[in-house]
This record gives sequence, C-alpha cells and structure tokens, in this order.
Amino acid sequence: MAKLKRDTDVKDEMYTRVKKVYGVFILVALCVVVRLVWVSALSPETAYNAKRLESRIFIADSVYSRRGAILARDGEPLATSILRYRVDFDMASDGFDSLALFREQADSLSKLLARFFGDRPASEYRRRMIDEHNKHYRVVYRKDTTVLRSEGFFARIWDMLRHDEFKTVKVYDTLRDHRPVAILPRPVDYNEWQTLRKYPILNWNMGMTYNLVTLDQRVYPYGELARRTLGLVGDKGNYGIEAIYREQLEGRDGRMIRQRIAPGFSSVVHSSENIDAEDGMDIVTTLDADIQHIADQALRRQLTAQKAIWGTAMVMEVATGDILAIANLGETSERSGVYVEKENYALSRRMEPGSTFKLAAMLALVEDCDMPEDKMYDTHSGRAVRVGGKRGPLIQDSHNIGGEIALKEAVAQSSNVYFAEAIYDHYKDDPEAYVKFLHHLHLDRTMGLEKMGEAKPYIPEYKSKGWSQHTLPNMGYGYAVELAPIHTLTLYNAVANGGCMVAPRLIREIRRGTRVVEEFPTEVLVDRICSSSTLKTVRECLEETALSGTAHAYFRDTVTLLVGAKTGTAKFAQSGIKYSDGYYLGSMVTYFPADNPKYTVMTSVFTRRGRGTTVYGAGLAGPVQRDIVNYMFYRDEEWHQTVTPSDEEHYPPHVKGGNIAYVRRVADKFSPRVSFTDRNGWGVSRVDSLCNVDIRTIDADRTTMPNVVGMGLMDAIYLLESRGLHVRSTGKGRVRTQSIRAGEKIRAGQTVSITLR
Repeated sequence: MAKLKRDTDVKDEMYTRVKKVYGVFILVALCVVVRLVWVSALSPETAYNAKRLESRIFIADSVYSRRGAILARDGEPLATSILRYRVDFDMASDGFDSLALFREQADSLSKLLARFFGDRPASEYRRRMIDEHNKHYRVVYRKDTTVLRSEGFFARIWDMLRHDEFKTVKVYDTLRDHRPVAILPRPVDYNEWQTLRKYPILNWNMGMTYNLVTLDQRVYPYGELARRTLGLVGDKGNYGIEAIYREQLEGRDGRMIRQRIAPGFSSVVHSSENIDAEDGMDIVTTLDADIQHIADQALRRQLTAQKAIWGTAMVMEVATGDILAIANLGETSERSGVYVEKENYALSRRMEPGSTFKLAAMLALVEDCDMPEDKMYDTHSGRAVRVGGKRGPLIQDSHNIGGEIALKEAVAQSSNVYFAEAIYDHYKDDPEAYVKFLHHLHLDRTMGLEKMGEAKPYIPEYKSKGWSQHTLPNMGYGYAVELAPIHTLTLYNAVANGGCMVAPRLIREIRRGTRVVEEFPTEVLVDRICSSSTLKTVRECLEETALSGTAHAYFRDTVTLLVGAKTGTAKFAQSGIKYSDGYYLGSMVTYFPADNPKYTVMTSVFTRRGRGTTVYGAGLAGPVQRDIVNYMFYRDEEWHQTVTPSDEEHYPPHVKGGNIAYVRRVADKFSPRVSFTDRNGWGVSRVDSLCNVDIRTIDADRTTMPNVVGMGLMDAIYLLESRGLHVRSTGKGRVRTQSIRAGEKIRAGQTVSITLR
C-alpha cells in the first residue's frame, strides 16, 4: 500500500509539473499572440516603420507640365519652353568611393568639359571637382532623431495611453553630405547632353554619382522683340501676357509612383495614384514678327540718332484693331545710348498729346458744330496771341503760317492758334458740350487693355477743380488733356475704319494643340464717331498734311501710295517737371492707303531739348513712320500690279533712253519695231501708240545741254558729268525734268538739277 501511494504521489507531482509547463507554454503562446496582435494591428510603431520602409521603396516623382507658348498671328513662337538638363553631382555617392578611379576619371572629364564649354581651363574644372569631393565625401554633424520613449512592453502601453510614445533625442552620427553640386557652367539642351553623356563619369551612374534634372526653360526666339508686351513671371517681375495668362500657360503638374530596384535605378509602378501632367495652353497674339522687327529697328535707329529718352511705335490693322507691332524702347540710363524694352510706354504713359489731338477738335468742330470747311481764323503770322479774353492763355504757332487760313491749311500746317480760337469760339457758351463730344469719342475711358497696364485717359470735367479760363482753348490743340499713345492710335484708326471705332486687340485666341479653347472677337467701342460728310472732310485734311503739310517731307516723295497723317509736338510738364525744362513728346500718326485704309501706324518719341537735332513731332517720329510704311507697302502684294497670263502680246509703254546700242538691244526684244538714225552714241527714246520705239540721237556738242528726259539716273549722270556739269537729283525712276533746258549753252562746273519720278 505504501508503495502504491508513493507511485501515486510521484504521478501527481509529475502531472502537476506537466500542467505547470503547459501553463507556461500557454502563457508564452498567449503573450506571443498578444504581441503579434499588438504589432500587426494596434502598435503605431509598426505602421510608422512600414511607412518608412515603403517610402524607401516607393517614391513619388513630380511630372512637370510644359508651359504653353506665346505665338505670333501666323503661329511662329514669340515665347516658348524647351527642355534643358542640369547635372547635379553627388560627391558623397558610393560610386566615388575609389579615390584613385575618381581622380583618374575627373582628370579626363575636366579636359573634355574645358574643350566643350570653353569657359575655363581644365585645371580649374579638376580643382573644383576634387575640392567638392573632399568637402562632401564625409561630414560629422548633429542630428535630431525620433525614438521610442520606453523599452518595456507595459511601459510602452502606458506611454501610448498617454499619447507620449515617442521622444526626440540628440544623437551624433557620421553621414555623407549628399547635397547636389553643380560642376557644369549651365544647363544643356538635348543635343548637347547626347555628347556629354559619353564623357567619363557622365557615361556611368552606378551609385547615383549624379542626378539629371530636367528643366522647362523659357526662351524667346526673337530676342528682345516685344519683350515688355510678352512679359515675365518670377522673382524679376510679373507683367505682360506671361503674367496675365499665367494660369492658362502653366498647365497642371502630374505625379508618377516609381519603385526602387537598385541604387540609381527605378521603374514606374502602375498605380491609381499616378496623375498625368497637363501641358499649358498656347496664347495666340495679333503680333506679326516681321512687322515687329521692322518697327523695333526703325525706332531704335531714330532714338539713337536723336539721343532720345524713350519711344514707342505701333502698327494696327484698321478693320480688326489687331496690334501687329508694339515696340517700346527706353534708355537704360541717362544718355547711355542703349535702348531696351523696359516699360510699356504705348499703354502706360498718359501725357498731353499735343497736335495729334487736333483730330478730336476737328471732329467736334465739323460734326458737332457744323463748322464749314472754309471757315477762316487769323493765326497772326506766327505771333503769340491770347485766346479767350485778357485772362486767356497765350498761344503761338511753331512757325509762320500767315494770317487768315481755312481748316485744311490749319490741319496741314498744324496751327495751334486756329484750333484754340475755333474751339473757344464755338464752345465758349457751352464748354460742357465739347467735353461730352470727347466722351462720345471714347476718350474718357480705357480701350480694354487694363490688364496690360493701360492708363485711363484724362479729360477735365467742366467746372471741376482743375477747370479754368485756360482749359477750353488749351483743349483745342492737345493740352489740358492726357492720353496714352494707344488712345490716340485708336481714334485715328476709327477715322481710317470709316468712322467705326474698334478696340485694340492683342490676343486672338487660346489654343490647346490645334483646338481653340477661347476666342477673342473684335470689339466695337463706337459704332460711328461721325457722319460720312464729316469723315470725308477730315480725311481730306489729313491727306493734305502728308502732301503739303508738316508730314510732307516723309511721304510726298518717298512713299508711293497716298497716306493720311498728322504730326504732334507737346511740351511736357508732370511730376515736378515744368514746361520750361525743355522736355517734349513728338508724335506722328499715319493710316494708308488713304483711299482704302488697311493699316494705322503711330510713333511717339520723348526727348529733351539739346539731346538731338529736333524736338518736333515730324522730325522725331517721321523717319520711323516712313520706314514702317515703306516696308509694309512693298511687303503687301495686293498693292502692286500683277501680270495676268493671256495669249495677247504686251509691250512696254515706256523705254528709257541712254546708250543707243543698249537701248536697241532691249527694244528689239520687247517692242514690235525699233527705228534709229545712229547705231551708237547717246539717244532718247519715244514710244508711239503702237508701242514702236523711235530712238533719236542727242547732240554731241559738249558745250550745249543734252536732253536727258526719259533716261535712267545712271545714264543721265554719266552723260551730264562727262560734259563737266555737277548733278543734283531727287526722286526715283526716269528723269522727268531738268533745270537747264536742252540746247542751252553750258560751262564746266555748272550745276544742273534733275527730277526723277
């Protein structure tokens, strides 16, 4: 029995021990399960570490959108973006661990870069690479690190319940400085990179020795042309088309998820988080690059020649109001002689316009007051006269026009006295009526380019604070009012457009690729500024200005087609500057061709007396107007005669005289019959109604004046100078007149003038 009891006790003890072991195992298993549940489901540490691990494996790259282009009216880019590449070296990369290999490769790369860029010697490139490598390879610095606050399990649970699980501590570590280093002097384009990528170090990127950064760089194919109008965005300023249409041009950036495979290598992951980039839209302007270039060059030449302060030149299409060119050039510093697009003078410079404003006064007198065209006023032969009574302003013409003159001569000769007296005479009893008519001409409001910096015109209101006895007469010839050049141009364009005033248009449409997103149609500001009869009178006066008036020197003999024009000169007084300080604004406005206007051109030049040879509008703006009009005339094919193909024979109606042998050779080819008395010598030719050519020999006597009418300039000069005469010539084409009649006796050294047309 004792033995049986002992065996039972041993079994019970073993069973108890086994139960304890099982209990320990179960407890450990429960702890493991709890820990697994904690780690997988509850612990923020796991999510934190998983997130950090995922961020090391998966990276989100920005996909940058390409900025839209600003285009000329024909689609040529005025501002566009191209891809360039910047090479950022990582001098702490594992790829540079072998110092011997690095120095060897750096030496070869330095020589190739020096040869490629040519900006510095190879030794400088090599020194820079070695210095940067030594600086960035290893660096010891202090770093803030986030770690768990407690080590124990239950302590962590307690910290978690208190929301105080992590703490920041200061640790010291030895790390590499991976900040990017620029060794190349500038970003490179695609073709340049195809060459550079074959160079040592750049032809391998194990360990990410460098990072190739793609840049969307703004470029301007036409350089400084219209740069103030095209504008800018960024640290240097925000203005112009670039700033106004910034949202449309920028587009929308995208995102791409990439998975790291090895150092320096990754692949795109197809993910719902990927977002495609959307490139910016294109802005189509009304600018014509060729006309803009001509306007810029003509204005630049004149500003340089006159040493002016600033100037602007604009070209507008009559029917649509499209601005085909807008050049704004100003001195970089006082008397520097260097001009750049620094301010949009055409839109922002609100000033007293001077005599170009006489168009508004003329419209008011003829349309609103029914003043007859032959109404005479005494201009006092260039003497100063008070207009509007004893307390009225003292007004004087710039030159002696004579005594009493009519409207057409007053416009052509730009008489200040005539318009001051006429406006005062017709509106002295109701000055407000004149102001209202100017409002009717839309001269009290902007033209729709406010976002581009257009200034609001200033027309004084009757009985306002600034109104005086001087105001009404001064408003008659362009003082006491303030306009920007764009306002004057728009008014003249309305006259050219049959009386319909359209708003100046600079943007035609917004495109995405070939699809038009938004159009900007022509806007009519005033349906009709005056009647047809008034318009006819006004146009005749402006045409007379180009034929015999203040603009005749630039259009009568040098431009083939008839134009309407008006000059203007205004003394300047603003912002502490007095009229006596000698600042002037010289302007000219031209529309052409006069019978069916297609373009309107305006130039304004701001200068100071003593800087150049003139301060008057004709001399300052005329050369620019002439060059622009001439270019556009010869460019536009519709203004030139064309030959219509037919089976009918055509013969030249005129044949120039000259060397008889040469004339016969040409006439035989293009005329049905040629007759002559001598085969050689000099002769003049006549063409009859049947286009037959008759060549008559010129008298060979060297003491008599030959007949050179009908000859070309080269032959005429040769013949006349061979007889000892000094020759002066004007015009182009064939000789039409000669100052010494044929057959008169001449002497050596005598001067003869010939006119060609």
